[in-house]
Amino acid sequence: MENMNLSKHISGQFTAELDDIRNRVLAMGGLVERQLEQAIDALSALDAELAQQVIAGDHKVNGMEVSIDEECTRIIAKRQPAASDLRLIIAISKTIADLERIGDACVRIAKAALDKRLNNQQPLLVSVENMGRHATRILHATLDALARMDADAALALHKEDAKLDREYEGIIRQLMTYMMEDPRSIPDILDVLWAARAVERVGDRCKNICEYIIYYVKGKDVRHTSYEEMEKDMQS
Repeated sequence: MENMNLSKHISGQFTAELDDIRNRVLAMGGLVERQLEQAIDALSALDAELAQQVIAGDHKVNGMEVSIDEECTRIIAKRQPAASDLRLIIAISKTIADLERIGDACVRIAKAALDKRLNNQQPLLVSVENMGRHATRILHATLDALARMDADAALALHKEDAKLDREYEGIIRQLMTYMMEDPRSIPDILDVLWAARAVERVGDRCKNICEYIIYYVKGKDVRHTSYEEMEKDMQS
C-alpha cells in the first residue's frame, strides 16, 4: 500500500512538472508575440523608443529559453519519460528554440526601425508592415494550436508559410525595382530587405512549431515531408 501511494505521489509530481513546462512555454510564446507586435509597430511608425524596448526585451526571451531547456533536461534525467511524455518534452525543447529565434527576428526588425532614413521609404514599409501583421496572426494561431495540442489546426497553419513566402517574394521584386531606378537608395532599401527577411523567418519558425505539435500528437516526424504526405500521415 505504501508503494502504491508513493507511485501515485511521484506520478502526481511528474504531471505537475509537465504542466509547468507547458505553461512556461506558452508564457514565452506570449512574450515573443508581444515582441513581434511591437517590432512591427516600431517599424511602421519608425518609433525609436518602442524599437529600443523590443531590443532590450530580448534578454527575457533568451532567459526563458535557457530556464525551460534546463528544466526539460532535468525532467528527462530524473523521470526518464517514455512515449507521449517524452515526445512532449522533446516538442517543447524544440519549440522554445524556434521561439527564441523569432525573438531574434523581432530584434532585427526593431533595429531597422531605428534608421530614420526610412522616412523616405514609406510605401515599402507599408508592404513589410502588412506582411508583419500576417506573420503575427500566424504566430498567434500557432501558439493557440500549441496550447490545445491541436494537430489538425497545426496542419492547416503549416500551409500559411507558403503564403507568407509569396508576400516576401513580392516585396523583394518591389525592392529590386526601387534599387534599379535609384541606386542611391540601396543603403536604405537594404534595411527594409533585412526587416522583410526577418518577418519571413517568423513564418518558417511557426511552420516548425506546427510540425512539433503533429509529432507530439501523432508520434510521427513530419519534417522534410510535403503537405500531401503530412495529410496522409494525419489520417493514418
